[in-house]
Amino acid sequence: RPGVCLVVSGPGFLHALGGMANATVNCWPLIVIGGSSDRNQETMGAFQEFPQVEAGRLYNKLSVRPSSLEVIPAVIEKAVRTSIYGRPGSCYIDIPGDFVNLQVNKSSVKYMECCLPPPVSMAECSAVSEAASVIVHSKQPLLIIGKGAAYSHAENNIRKLVDLCGLPFLPTPMAKGVVPDNHPNCVAAARSMALQHADVIILLGARLNWILHFGLPPRFRQDVKVIQIDICAEELGNNVRPAAILLGDINAVTKQLLEEFSKRPLKYPSNSEWWKRLREKIMNNEERSKGLALQKSLPMNYYTVFHHIRELIPKDCILVSEGANTMDIGRTMLPNYHPRQRLDAGTFGTMGVGLAFAIAAAMVAKDQTPEKRVICVEGDSAFGFSGMEVETICRYNLPILIIVVNNNGIYTGLDADAWKEMLKFGDPATCVPPVSLLPNSHYEEIMSAFGGKGYFVKTPEELQNALKASVTDKQTPSLINVMIDPQSERKKQEFPWLTRSNL
Repeated sequence: RPGVCLVVSGPGFLHALGGMANATVNCWPLIVIGGSSDRNQETMGAFQEFPQVEAGRLYNKLSVRPSSLEVIPAVIEKAVRTSIYGRPGSCYIDIPGDFVNLQVNKSSVKYMECCLPPPVSMAECSAVSEAASVIVHSKQPLLIIGKGAAYSHAENNIRKLVDLCGLPFLPTPMAKGVVPDNHPNCVAAARSMALQHADVIILLGARLNWILHFGLPPRFRQDVKVIQIDICAEELGNNVRPAAILLGDINAVTKQLLEEFSKRPLKYPSNSEWWKRLREKIMNNEERSKGLALQKSLPMNYYTVFHHIRELIPKDCILVSEGANTMDIGRTMLPNYHPRQRLDAGTFGTMGVGLAFAIAAAMVAKDQTPEKRVICVEGDSAFGFSGMEVETICRYNLPILIIVVNNNGIYTGLDADAWKEMLKFGDPATCVPPVSLLPNSHYEEIMSAFGGKGYFVKTPEELQNALKASVTDKQTPSLINVMIDPQSERKKQEFPWLTRSNL
């Protein structure tokens, strides 16, 4: 079902545009209802007058103003239906100020029943058979699970498909947990190699956009065969001509594939050369990450911090991740074991959403699964976008654990000594790199100011103690401000042409 957001006119609407775009690009159902100036004041320079319906069309599946009070139920029904049918997204409804005090005869209102649930579409049988043939004849297959699979609740059928066929799989960020990250067929630790050398790729609700390098060389083979499974017809064939296209609901189409493989069984051999190469690469990468995680030097690096976080947070927690290196490295170091329990900057790469996501998740958990913890892991610059939402967290007494991985900057920063040296050259506005933030900022004091618990940590022991205390206390919001080496980065990449993979 769609979420609903009510905003005021003009600036209120404009501030919501980022959320509308984020929802539409990420394929999340949302309805925004915005107030607007009175109709009889249009073009006169009314208070907060702005062409909201026209502006909303760029960011929404539907942007509409009801022509009268009588048709509001019909407009609402269409907005709900549009937001959840096909590829989900945002819809905007504009309500003029003069509607508020209008009255109409009840009998003239066009009441509508709630729309039916979205229809479940299935792929053509011939397309399913063709896709199965391509998979059967592959030498180096790879299954890529997208967040569309998580949205369609396809986890049971996808897990059956992975186990039945023995396929290696790679989740996109918010699809982590559809099949647990600790499943033996997960090749996330060999992501680059798996993408570059797979001869057949099965896309389950994942798009060949920037997150997957558009499906193009050099990150993919020139002759790779792509089997594309998506609910949106317009997405099929985007950037790469597919070897087979299966238009339909991810869960339903996966079930069709399972039925097809029950007729012609496929079990990709676990001792194949492809699996040997993948496992070797996984082992090498995990050893490198482990070496970084167990370093004793201070200040700590990203991998050391994430190692201790991984060891001490609940396995069934809802993870919110936001930042640059913090989000990138956290994706590889913090596993997910359940679907729909990871939120990050997403396809749109939107910063400032972390604490809002955490608040929304905690409100849902409070009603439905009160024992579930929400853990929000943020970079220091990401925290700066919406840090004052800590007040909201404390006001509603939401036991969210915020972990700020603080490197004094965006990507890299300066330590206190280097900062002082920089200031000798003059005004920091002209001498200090713009990506550098104030060193050793005490973000935890913001949490303490509103009644939560704040921790400032510099060592693994302090981090462990703060994590244990925060996880044990299920009543109080807390923030752990973790100081790390300002020059700490991701481990060196294997390929010289490899740019940061982000999501």
